[in-house]
Parts: sequence; C-alpha cells; structure tokens
Amino acid sequence: MSRINIASVAPEAYQAVMGLEKYARANLDHTVLELVKVRASMINGCTFCVDMHSREALAAGESSRRLFAVAAWREAPFFDERERTALALTDAVTRLGEHGVPNDVWEAAAKVWSEKELADLVVAIATINVWNRIAITSRTAPPTEG
Repeated sequence: MSRINIASVAPEAYQAVMGLEKYARANLDHTVLELVKVRASMINGCTFCVDMHSREALAAGESSRRLFAVAAWREAPFFDERERTALALTDAVTRLGEHGVPNDVWEAAAKVWSEKELADLVVAIATINVWNRIAITSRTAPPTEG
C-alpha cells in the first residue's frame, strides 16, 4: 500500500527529479544507463525500480543473461570495461560510506570515460538513487501484471 504520491503532493519537486532523469537519458548510453539503474536499485532494495528498469532494458534488447548477472557483475564475464567501471562507480556512489568513492574506482572510470561522460554518469547514478529513495519511502509497488 502506497504511503504518498510525491508527484501529486509535490509536483515541482517531482518535476525537478524528472529533469535530471531526462538529462541522464539524453546524455548517457542507454545500455549503461539501464545497467546502472538496475544495479543501484538492487543495492537499495527498490523492487519497483528493479522491476521497471529490468523490463525497460529487456524491451530495449538487453539480454536476460547480462541483466541477471548485474547482481554479481564483478564475477560475470559479460560486461566490457566501460560497463564494469560504470557498475563499480554505481556501487561506490550508492554505498557512500565514510570514505566516499575510493580513488581506485574513480581512476579506473576516468581511464575509459571522458570528464563529461563521468559527470553524466555521476548525475545518472545520483538520479536513480533519488528515485529509489522516493519509491521505497512511499512504498511504490511494481504492477502485479505484465
């Protein structure tokens, strides 16, 4: 049972987050974006977002094999270097501990992503984390059909 509909109660705030979402969609490779969204949503335990982004990735042509492997991406041989560094950065940004994003994670990403691409990637990771927190707090449930 949903607690609150943020889009209805605070439409300006919802639209502000939607602006970040639109930016991420326009500026980051779609495959990487969906992998990042699924991975952050798994870490955060956001059922709604894992379901939505898994379905969107599958509809866009992502393989179920790669999608399932996002849960264990470090051991999976299915991801290229850019995807692996994006997933590592997603893990670090999503789990921000007392030491933040480790230098080795950032440096590995900086070797294969331009500065602008890194900025876009960080914005995308931050955005899915905002969506996760909204969906989890409001108890937004995925559709039971479809």
